[in-house]
Parts: sequence; C-alpha cells; structure tokens
Amino acid sequence: MSGNRARGFGSFVAGAGGRLLHAATLLTAETPDGNPRARRLLVSALARTYAGWDQLRDEDPYDHARRELAARFALGSWRFHRSRGGLLGALHPRERLVLVLRLYEGLPEEQTAALLGLSAERIRTICHRAVATVHTPGAG
Repeated sequence: MSGNRARGFGSFVAGAGGRLLHAATLLTAETPDGNPRARRLLVSALARTYAGWDQLRDEDPYDHARRELAARFALGSWRFHRSRGGLLGALHPRERLVLVLRLYEGLPEEQTAALLGLSAERIRTICHRAVATVHTPGAG
C-alpha cells in the first residue's frame, strides 16, 4: 500500500466524506444521528473506490464514489422495500435513488439514466412521482 495512495485517498475522504454520507443517509431514509445502514453503505462504496484508486487517472474520484454508492444501494435495496423514517422514507428505494442523484447530487437526467441503466424518460417519470409523493401531505 503506497503512502501517497493512502494520503491521496485520505484527503479525498476528508473533503467528500460528509457529502457522501449525507447522500447515503438520504438513500437509506435514516436520520442523520441514527444512520448505521448509511454508514455501512458509505464504507462499502469507499472500499470499492479505494480498491480502484490507482486506476482512476483522469476520472473524478467523487463521481466514482457516487457511482459506487448508487450501485451498492441498488444492489442491496431494490429487492426489499421497507418503509423507513427520515425525509424520504415514504419513497420506494429506486425513487429515493433517482431523487438523490437528480436533486441532491444535481446529475442531469441523461447521466442518471446512464448510471442506472434506464431511459431518460423513465428517470423523469420516477423523479416526478417521487417529488409528488414527498410533497403530498402525510406522505413522510
């Protein structure tokens, strides 16, 4: 393990870890002070990011970590939908993922669609439905 590699990754985590943890907390629909699933999700995504750290070259490490976070969440959550608390708890996990990527992370529809393997129209539909659900009184 290279010292430069570890320092570079450590600097990345110090700068981006808080934002990534917040995204993970939104995805898991936990509260910021009670988010063990979000922390496990983030650790898993960061471990995958670190494993490929030397191959990132010109790629933005934040984009890579965000993709890993989305992939880890999708693998673990789309199969099982359990209602959770938190701001986005009334949403299906796929809706939370689309909403976090589109609105919190600011990814364009096309980039979100490519990341999730869905059409841009499907992303638009999921996002609109999720926003409507969140804005419905008594939904969360």
